[in-house]
Amino acid sequence: MPFTNLTSRMVEAQVAPGSTLFSQRGAMLAYRGQVRFTPSITGGQRGVLSMIGRRVANEATPLMTIEGQGTVMFGHGGHHVQVIDLTGDTLYVEADRLLAFDGSLRQGTMFLGSQGGVMGLVRGQATGQGLFTTTLEGRGSAAVMAHGGVIELPIQPGRPVHVDPQAYVAHRGDVRNKLSTALGWRDMVGRGSGEAFQLELSGNGTVYVQASEEKL
Repeated sequence: MPFTNLTSRMVEAQVAPGSTLFSQRGAMLAYRGQVRFTPSITGGQRGVLSMIGRRVANEATPLMTIEGQGTVMFGHGGHHVQVIDLTGDTLYVEADRLLAFDGSLRQGTMFLGSQGGVMGLVRGQATGQGLFTTTLEGRGSAAVMAHGGVIELPIQPGRPVHVDPQAYVAHRGDVRNKLSTALGWRDMVGRGSGEAFQLELSGNGTVYVQASEEKL
């Protein structure tokens, strides 16, 4: 159920009988047809235990379920919207950046410490993203939000990509991440560039980077 960009800040999705969409509550801008909107408790997650785990992890952004037949338009806060199509792989993205996604995608939570060990924990604290991230897996589409638009950077074996943690939006594929420091004497005395931390992503996949260091 692909999303179509109407503008850089709005997307449209077709809702058909027997299919389901999930979106952030309050993200619906307009709709046509016979469409139902109901609060979602599980949000397509893998059972009750996953739901509880996401609430404990503070990754339980309120969602609504969308069903019926018609067309729905989404947007939120004037943020730029990037549509990402998954073909069986996994997308890693913060819950508050998820605007809407196909109900066919399996949603879960990943502990950041499992990627990069202790540095994964440091990354969560340094970026303000928390210690957990949301995963979407399967075949379908997701619409994510960002400041100032998004670029896609390929990650290839032996060619890692370094990203400012505040500009990181999401990544997909078989990717490892770790936080590296670039702290020098200029940073210590307040004369540095401010880029004391860098997020290094290696492996095989794609990272999505926004044109801003501003959080949502």
